[in-house]
This record gives sequence, C-alpha cells and structure tokens, in this order.
Amino acid sequence: MKNDAVVTNDIKKTRSLEGEVVSNKMDKTVVVKVYRRFVHPFMGKVVQRAKTYKVHDENKVAKVGDWVEVSECRPLSKTKHMILNKILKEAN
Repeated sequence: MKNDAVVTNDIKKTRSLEGEVVSNKMDKTVVVKVYRRFVHPFMGKVVQRAKTYKVHDENKVAKVGDWVEVSECRPLSKTKHMILNKILKEAN
C-alpha cells in the first residue's frame, strides 16, 4: 500500500522584529537591541525588557542609532541567525 501523503507548498512565516542598532564594529554584522513590553503576571505593571541580536548586514549600511527591521533566517554563524530587512529611521 502506498503512502498517500499530502504535499503542500507552505511558506514558513519568519519572525520579524524592530530594534535599535547599538554596534556596527564587526564586518557585515550589526548588534540590534530589541525591546518588548508585557504586563507582569503577578504585579500587573507594564514591564519593558530588551534583548540583543547579531544581525547580518551584507552591504554595511546600518549605523549606530538607526531603527531597523530584522527577520529570522537560517543560522549564518554560531550566534548570528537574523538578517537586516530595511532601515526604518536613520540616526541623526
């Protein structure tokens, strides 16, 4: 009996985040700080947390202070698994 598996062409939705460039000293890599806000489960206050991601910047266009949009991709190195989509707001 044959296996009648259904093949679908689902495109994987990648996570897209916005954040601020805090370092661009590496070659083709920038460090982006992403902020998130949530309501604390016990206190009920709005809490803000930040996390940094290493992001691949192929054309070396991002500068410190820029607000950028990044998205997930395949692992590019040990710690780098995001790519730069676009610059939302340039630094002064």
